[in-house]
Amino acid sequence: MKATCRALVLADYADARALYQTLSTGHSLPSYDAGIGGFEALLAHPGTWVIGAELDTRIVAMATLHVLPNMTYRMRPYALVENVATLQSHQGKGFGRQIMAAVAQKAWAEGAFKIMLLTNRARGATAFYEKQGYVVGEKDGMILRRV
Repeated sequence: MKATCRALVLADYADARALYQTLSTGHSLPSYDAGIGGFEALLAHPGTWVIGAELDTRIVAMATLHVLPNMTYRMRPYALVENVATLQSHQGKGFGRQIMAAVAQKAWAEGAFKIMLLTNRARGATAFYEKQGYVVGEKDGMILRRV
C-alpha cells in the first residue's frame, strides 16, 4: 500500500493525537483541548514539520522533523526526528518506511547535512531505523530530563 506523505495541518490533530497516544506512557500526553494549542504551536515553529502518511483520508503514520541552524559544516543545518509513530493496525505495511523517506527528502531539501534521532530501546525499533540507513554507534545519544 502506498500512502500520500504530506505536512500535517491543524485539522489533522485528531489523527495525530491517536498516533501520539501510541507513544505516550502514563500522563505524558496533554488533554485534548490543551493538545490542540500545543499542536498548533508545533506546526507554527520555524523549521519544524509534522509529516504524515495519509491513507483513505486518515493519517496512519507520522514523524516530527526539526531542521536547526548550525555553525559548523559550512553552517548547513542539521535535522532532528522525533515522535515517529504508526498506528498498530497499519504496522508492517511500509508506512513507517514511507514516512522516514519523506522526512529525509524534506531534511535534504532544507540543506541539512545530517539527520539524528533517538529511539526507545524498549520498543525494539533500532533494526527498523538501520534498514533506513541510520547508523548505530557513530555517536552516543544521551538524555537529561528535568526532575
